[in-house]
Amino acid sequence: MARAATKQAAETQGIWLAAGQRTPFARVNGALARYDALELSVPVVKAMSAQATPDLAIWGAVIPSLMWSNIAREVLLDAGADPSIPAFSTVMACSTSMAAAFQAAGMLDGRGRDLALVGGAESMSRVQVGLTPGLSDDLRAIMAARSWKERLAAIGATKPKDVRLHIPRVANRVTGKSMGEHTEEMAKGWQITRAEQDELALASHHRADAAWKRGFFDDLVLRLPETGRDTTVRGDTSLEKLGKLAPSFDRTSGQGTLTAGNSSPLTDGAAGLWVATEKGLSRLPSELPRVRLVDYEINAVDLHNEYLLMAPAYGIPRLLARHGLTYEDIGLWEIHEAFTAQVATHIKALQDETFLREKARVTEAFGRFPVERMNPNGGSTALGHPFGATGARILSQAVKELAAMPAGTWALVSICADGGQGTMALLRNG
Repeated sequence: MARAATKQAAETQGIWLAAGQRTPFARVNGALARYDALELSVPVVKAMSAQATPDLAIWGAVIPSLMWSNIAREVLLDAGADPSIPAFSTVMACSTSMAAAFQAAGMLDGRGRDLALVGGAESMSRVQVGLTPGLSDDLRAIMAARSWKERLAAIGATKPKDVRLHIPRVANRVTGKSMGEHTEEMAKGWQITRAEQDELALASHHRADAAWKRGFFDDLVLRLPETGRDTTVRGDTSLEKLGKLAPSFDRTSGQGTLTAGNSSPLTDGAAGLWVATEKGLSRLPSELPRVRLVDYEINAVDLHNEYLLMAPAYGIPRLLARHGLTYEDIGLWEIHEAFTAQVATHIKALQDETFLREKARVTEAFGRFPVERMNPNGGSTALGHPFGATGARILSQAVKELAAMPAGTWALVSICADGGQGTMALLRNG
């Protein structure tokens, strides 16, 4: 009922997305290593707040920090934004800032809430190391002691097995496997070759490099003192260079296909996006690209019986079926490249009639997937992937590209997320 009400509200009010801004994306321990997620976010929110004052802000970071509990509120305050703007945080793994856009769309009502600033950030260089719960309990007991006798007793009660540090990994908590390990299983199960992955990676890097050279990112990316452009784009790479890289996740079987070249790098960065009603849109600078958010999908799969990053392959056909659209009807595809093996698998599944009928549970015929319309300005493999920022990055990029296309053109944006989840947005120019 709530989902239907949200969709109806969006259709009644007319929800728009307008391109936001972002920092350059930089490889972990690289140009932006001195910034934490909060510090990365501040220049983005400052720049966007100079364009308009939002009625609401939603921001997210995937990696937790004990330094704050509501990064959205802290970012607004540190950026000098109007402190009367309500702000809350959200987390949905790689879909975090896309989910923030959907949340904002459901909250804008044309009655004082007309413009939302959403986004997210990640600092892979400043991951906070944690203590085991047992050691945390023991340390609190030690600090709470009222005498040296009590303190020594508390120290003596500390269990040696608890005296260790917890260093967060890019891994699923339930399975214990890394994202790369899960995707290796997916690639093997769907028979995705190394060549297919490297070809998609090559296209991502070359398209991103070309986009930077022709100025596509100039009004989307802020210049920071350390760098003014993404540091992970490799315009000089080739299939030969990519082919020389060793497998990163399956190093022993001789059948590993995922490498540092066809996987998104660990990345630092922040990105923002505007979500608006018709009334809110009028408060933004007229030159900002803007398109309609027509519909969206949030879904999940059983990660015990399906490959971890497969949710979009279920959600995309369901989203298109609701609107009677085929793959060829979509003029722009923006698909998050966590790994090019995951992208290749999705494309293969989307054209598999058995998968569509038996798993996605749709019977419509969608036709050939137009891979030539996918990620024309590069994807996460080349541009980088700060978890909390990717949703806003990919949506802003799609908005700018789609707004320059003929009126009535459709776009579909897709992100897979840890935990077997996914988010998809259906956009239209006008």
